[in-house]
Amino acid sequence: MTASRPRIPYTYEDYRTLPEDMSRRYELLHGELYMVPAPTTRHQRISRRLVTILDRHVTDHGLGEVFDAPVDVILGDGKEREVAQPDILFIAQARSEIIKLHGIEGAPDLVVEILSEGSAERDRGYKRTLYARSGVSEYWIVDPDARTVEVYVRSGEDLAGATIFPAGATLTTALLPALAIALAEILAD
Repeated sequence: MTASRPRIPYTYEDYRTLPEDMSRRYELLHGELYMVPAPTTRHQRISRRLVTILDRHVTDHGLGEVFDAPVDVILGDGKEREVAQPDILFIAQARSEIIKLHGIEGAPDLVVEILSEGSAERDRGYKRTLYARSGVSEYWIVDPDARTVEVYVRSGEDLAGATIFPAGATLTTALLPALAIALAEILAD
C-alpha cells in the first residue's frame, strides 16, 4: 500500500515565484493554486464595455482608479494571504495607498466578476466569501447567460442582499454617485 502525501498549501511566496507567463493567469485561493483559462470573446466584450464606462466615470469625477484583469489583488496576512484576479475593480481615491507596483494590497471598493463556465461556482461561492471577509464594499456578478448583473452590498461583515438587474435595466449604485449603466449595451452579444 502506498502512503499518500499530505497536501501542503501554497503560500503567497510560492505564488510570487511562478514564472511570468502572460498566457497563463493564476489565483491563490485557500492555499490552492487555480489556473484561470483565457476568457471567451463574449466575456471580453462585456468586460471592455464595462471597463470603458466605469473608467470614464471614475476619471471624469476624480473618484479613484479602475483596473481590469490581470492584476493581483492580495488579501489577508502572512501565510493566510490569498491572491484573486478579478475581472474589474475600483479603488477609491481616498484608499489609493493600497495600489502598489506588483498589485493591489487590500480590498478594492468594488469588485466585478464576469461568470464563465469554469468560474461560476467559485465566483458565487468562495470568492464572494473572500471578498466579504476582506472588506470589499460592493461585489458585482455579471452573468452573460442570464443577462443579469447581481449587486451585493456590504452589510456588517457580509456582502448580502443581491439586487438583480436584468439586461433592460439601468444599474445605479451609491458607491459611484451619478453613474448610470444601461445594461442592454453591456450585455448585448
